[in-house]
Amino acid sequence: MMAGRGGPETDAAGGPARHLPVLLGEVIEHLALHDGGIYVDGTFGAGGYTRAILNAADTRVIAIDRDPTAIENGQPLVAESGGRLALVHARFSELDTVVEAQGVGRVDGVVLDIGVSSMQIDEGERGFSFRRDGPLDMRMSNEGPSAADLVAKLSETDLANLIYRFGEERRSRAVAKAIVEARAAAPIERTLQLADIIAKVVWAKPHEPHPATRTFQALRIAVNDELGELARALEAAERVLKPGGRLVVVTFHSLEDRIVKNFIANRAKVSGGSRHLPTLEAAPTSFRLVARGAVDPGEDELARNPRARSAKLRSAERTEAPAHARGDLSSLLPPIPSLDTSRRR
Repeated sequence: MMAGRGGPETDAAGGPARHLPVLLGEVIEHLALHDGGIYVDGTFGAGGYTRAILNAADTRVIAIDRDPTAIENGQPLVAESGGRLALVHARFSELDTVVEAQGVGRVDGVVLDIGVSSMQIDEGERGFSFRRDGPLDMRMSNEGPSAADLVAKLSETDLANLIYRFGEERRSRAVAKAIVEARAAAPIERTLQLADIIAKVVWAKPHEPHPATRTFQALRIAVNDELGELARALEAAERVLKPGGRLVVVTFHSLEDRIVKNFIANRAKVSGGSRHLPTLEAAPTSFRLVARGAVDPGEDELARNPRARSAKLRSAERTEAPAHARGDLSSLLPPIPSLDTSRRR
């Protein structure tokens, strides 16, 4: 789910396959695992991070995924864990509620891998891939409006705004116009059908991302409210982490990374305020930085998995200060395009 992240070897605007967990060594290091610790893997996928956490120490993991297929496929790992793994079907924005339901107060670490699971990409019928034909779906939880619904019902202006803001596609207006013209002739219901429409107005040089990469990314982000989910998950992690607990997030494009960066910066430092305004009491810092800036994959990992090149890891450690009050998350999010399907034109 990133602009410019794909390539000839990538089938969807998503992250590297979770069968090859990205920045795995760095994730384990930044979580600072210890015996007896309880950790949340908010994006279970194929279980790469969870398995590594269970193997690294005598830990317990509460893993979450909104995709029922991931929950089903993860049952063998649950059985192997000897009672140390609870695998829960839920959104990671609900991770504090999930932890409470497991009878746990506070946890020692939370890891989030904000990428698309290889399982979703590999199954053409899920509608994530612009190289495998299937229904234009893209819903991670198989609930709510699909990508086909947005393509069929959004106005040309709203489509262009969505593709530009969530996909960072410079030719968003041309793409939106092509979609509107094509749907007037016939419904757009298949992934390759949409990819072909986009390829007529977006051109890519050899070794550049597929022309449909950014538009598919934008639609998937909108269908699954991915950026809103991420912002809410960060707040939930703040509420559930104990003092000294670690938050570790791996992102794959600038929209996600900016949300994580701004959240940690907001929680980890006190604003200096303005000399022209009265001094206001700032909220206590609820996190401290583990490392300044983002951690990128090393050369060895890039050689093994070139699709990891866009990944970034950020981490922070929880302080003893109380969690900030639930607030308006709009400051963390980019301008949200309208998804009003009632005013098509």
